[in-house]
Amino acid sequence: MSKADHMLSILWLLRSGRKMTAREMADKLEIHIRTVYRCIDSLCASGAPIIADSGPGGGYRILERFVDSPLLFDQEEQKALVQSSTFAREAGYPHTEALERAVGKLKLYTNEEQLNLMELHDQGVTVIHPPLEERQRIFLQQLEEAAAQGRTLEMVYDKGRSEPPISRGFDPYGIVHWKGCWYAVGFCRLRQTLRSFRVDRIVDLRPSELRFERPGTFSAKAHLLGSLLPGALDSETMVTVRIAGHEQALNELSRHWLFGHALVSRQADEAVFRLGQASLSSYVPYFLLTYGRSLKILEPLSLIETMAKVSAGIASYYEEMAKQYDKRE
Repeated sequence: MSKADHMLSILWLLRSGRKMTAREMADKLEIHIRTVYRCIDSLCASGAPIIADSGPGGGYRILERFVDSPLLFDQEEQKALVQSSTFAREAGYPHTEALERAVGKLKLYTNEEQLNLMELHDQGVTVIHPPLEERQRIFLQQLEEAAAQGRTLEMVYDKGRSEPPISRGFDPYGIVHWKGCWYAVGFCRLRQTLRSFRVDRIVDLRPSELRFERPGTFSAKAHLLGSLLPGALDSETMVTVRIAGHEQALNELSRHWLFGHALVSRQADEAVFRLGQASLSSYVPYFLLTYGRSLKILEPLSLIETMAKVSAGIASYYEEMAKQYDKRE
């Protein structure tokens, strides 16, 4: 029998609920006692909650609640785990190697029919995502570990504004995957405030001797949305935006991250949103221009006026570009 078979056999013995010594298990399975010790060490390293009681009447036992938990997964659970691993892997999940080992263990202890079904379901799900650089994956691992351990990192970050990268102390409270990008959210010791940083712009990460304690009620997701969507989470700056248009165009608009979170009501030819005032004078007009005449803004008037100014500015810019092109000809 292989080591994996011995480990599974020992786990089944302990799941009976009674305490057993290493000698009893060795005799029961007809294996050497040193094999029992090695298998128990491997089971503990894999996360099995085995408890060793020393002294007279001692032995090995397994945590009581683990005895009552299911050891195997049914077909629906197997499918969900395999397909979920596909999403995580393609999104750049930082612990991909461990994830693949876990799925490998799941496939190892299945019969041929179950394995074929898992592989068929795995092939039925595809995730399109830009490839993640190995350096970025390593940074994600460091950030996740530091967040769990409460350890400050020395981070060199490039803002992407033709400025030299800046080194700063950073307390990572969590990492967030949103719209194809990974973000690190936490406390910036340089600016003395909470900040969100794109992981693909991190130049270098190094551990430090400093420690931190993450606030118990802190939400990395809420902070990220608040920083990327100015005013989106502040009810005092909310403005009602009514947009009419073709049903397909409104469907696409309502699914987009910029408007989807703000949808209030929807009809076939009209949608109502609540957006932050600051966004209406910055990036929202430029985004709405991509829909051309398929959408019509009904209110507020301020957004209509901003759209007119932005459109005129873009038209003027390209008219000048066309004149310069004619001169070169």
